[in-house]
Amino acid sequence: MTYTLPDVRGSIMPQRDLSGLTWLRVGGPADFVFLPADADDLVDFVTRLDPDVPVFPMGVGSNLIVRDGGLRAVVIKLGRGFNGIEIDGNRVTAGAAALDAHVARKAAEAGLDLTFLRTIPGSVGGAVRMNAGCYGSYTADVFESADVILRDGTRATLGPGDLNFRYRQSDLPTGAVLISATFRAPPDDPEALIARMEDQLAKRDATQPTKDRSAGSTFRNPAGFSSTGQADDVHDLKAWKVIDDAGMRGATRGGAQMSEKHSNFLINTGAATAADLEGLGEEVRKKVYDSSGITLEWEIMRIGDPG
Repeated sequence: MTYTLPDVRGSIMPQRDLSGLTWLRVGGPADFVFLPADADDLVDFVTRLDPDVPVFPMGVGSNLIVRDGGLRAVVIKLGRGFNGIEIDGNRVTAGAAALDAHVARKAAEAGLDLTFLRTIPGSVGGAVRMNAGCYGSYTADVFESADVILRDGTRATLGPGDLNFRYRQSDLPTGAVLISATFRAPPDDPEALIARMEDQLAKRDATQPTKDRSAGSTFRNPAGFSSTGQADDVHDLKAWKVIDDAGMRGATRGGAQMSEKHSNFLINTGAATAADLEGLGEEVRKKVYDSSGITLEWEIMRIGDPG
């Protein structure tokens, strides 16, 4: 597809390789990568961009496999103009590019509990889109609103009802770019919150391959398996357990490996292609299904064309 882009105040990079923008360090080029100077620049760009041209908002690439053939779209990459963090009473408003860990720390210093964000890789935009969570807390629990720019350039503020949060999912409109989110956080003692985050970090480092190139959890925990036996949207059964039961801990394909330390972490050992990573993931899904009848669902987003 051939198309012309509007003039901008930010930066536009044609045929920008995306591998360096993802934590897994794989993937081919996007048609263009656009770094808007600010929200007004972004509004002007998408308003004047041909509506048939697809756009893909991209955060820090922490939960993403870009396939080796790259992406036929304009990638919108939010940078410094979208990473501010403001606190007003018990509300924390953060730009979509603000790192989850930074938001958690700044909130804790103000005596507000967003500690569950501390160990989540990525930025606020991705946390809202994926309803990120850990330690029994989810983004939806504290979410108040999000400011977005729709594909036609319209600005909108979305509430919880608009996003329809579910386990690791939300209903952000197609082509919308989330630029900031506001959370209502419960108060607590700053020293206690900081100590809690230090404990969480120690636990994470002891159980997860934080030194390796990964994208966090590869698969969602299976739904419908409850300790009480009820079939509902519960996730008591863990993905790592069914992967272990299928004998896939440590499994390899090319430069890709299911981590020996935590078998629900897909890692690039140094020379993996996107095809290696996705292929190994699909092999794991098949082995788990053959072993237990459970179909694992990807938590990592996969986009683009095969090589």
